[in-house]
Amino acid sequence: MATASDDPHLGAGPSEDSEILLDNSDSESILSDDSVLPDYEGEAKYKDPAKTLYDACVRNEAHSMRNILERGVTKEEVMELDLNGRTGLMVAVTKGFIDIVTMLYKCPFIDINHQDYDGNTAVMIAAQAGFITILNFILNYYSDVDTEIRDPRGFTALIKAGLQGREDCVSALLMHGADMNAIDLVQGRGLKEWILKTGRYETLNRIRRLQAHPVAQQFCESYKPEWPELKQLVEKATAPKTASQKLRQRLKDSLSFSFPHDPQDNGVMDHMVRITTSIHSPLIVTGSHPLCPTSPPEIGKRRFAVPELLEKHSSKELEESSVSHSNGSIVSASPTALSTASVSLTSCCQDPGRRESMPSGGVRGFIPRSMAQRNSIFPSGCVPKIEVTKSAEATPKKEKKKKRHKGYLEPPVWKYKEAREEKKREKKKQELEKEQEKKAKGSKKSSSKN
Repeated sequence: MATASDDPHLGAGPSEDSEILLDNSDSESILSDDSVLPDYEGEAKYKDPAKTLYDACVRNEAHSMRNILERGVTKEEVMELDLNGRTGLMVAVTKGFIDIVTMLYKCPFIDINHQDYDGNTAVMIAAQAGFITILNFILNYYSDVDTEIRDPRGFTALIKAGLQGREDCVSALLMHGADMNAIDLVQGRGLKEWILKTGRYETLNRIRRLQAHPVAQQFCESYKPEWPELKQLVEKATAPKTASQKLRQRLKDSLSFSFPHDPQDNGVMDHMVRITTSIHSPLIVTGSHPLCPTSPPEIGKRRFAVPELLEKHSSKELEESSVSHSNGSIVSASPTALSTASVSLTSCCQDPGRRESMPSGGVRGFIPRSMAQRNSIFPSGCVPKIEVTKSAEATPKKEKKKKRHKGYLEPPVWKYKEAREEKKREKKKQELEKEQEKKAKGSKKSSSKN
């Protein structure tokens, strides 16, 4: 791990005399590094299903939640608070109940920016705990998410994720437009200063790599999945070498020591990551539908959620035209044809009664298949109609096994079985020989007596 003496840009690090907010810091929170542990007591077993939305969130009962949302809920029921001032959604985020979080985005009375008595929001809880899947879903599918809300100490969700060393959550918040220059209200420190003070050097390296490549070009429709440096490297490797160069290379290979090191910038690993995560990758296009292929994510640029895009643009317009994100507004570009990589996840079934496992509304076609609410028997979301008909033909009788003939494939015989069979044959042969010897001796004795 890098230290302050190795890298001058890291700074002097935490001083011994400086006071760290241990009494009021997140180290005593239920979401600190030492406290996010599995529940060894086990889940309580309930006889009756949950009747309120809060109980369904606490129990992680997705079926009860679906029934409650179908019968309808009031704002008071949705915003029911516990002793800590947390809603059912915040409790589900705290416990990592992803099924509940993915269902509540359709509830109209959900306040995603609600703060509990400690000043934490659902985004803060997910970022601080390192629940990257829940955090990404909230940022992409909940409307009006404010990432700049502060707790009483002035910590934002980004600073909290940096304090706990949640690299993935820090990256997600930065690419969603979170302010990297936010400063807390108590000690006046920014994100990087708190990362250095808590020794989260891996998180600092991730931020540096993001700043070196602030735009995710692989998510743009115009991205070409080609490695520009490949041609030069191939030419260099295939170029003829002189005798001195060959000798130097042999000495270098025989005397040099290989030490583990980080991958090179714009090297093979970076190229493989861009290809496998780009819009043109089959792993991506089969699982999601890109809404803004001309506006890739960028550090500091506000990203709009899917419901926000659907409020200003119809689903047909989103499919036929390219919509671009800008700072504080959504811009529609000139209509362009859909690329082959942009695949819409429309259901194959036209009967709405058989589409119970997929979310309703215009958002259905843009939700990744891994996040969609579906059953495990019919993952596509379409329950097929099965018709059972009796065959007119009689059931064919079971064919008798044919005798083995030479030239046909036979199952292999293991060596230990062959050895065992040979031993049995030898024993039988020896027993036959002994019996023959006894009979011969008996016949000789009878003849000599006569």
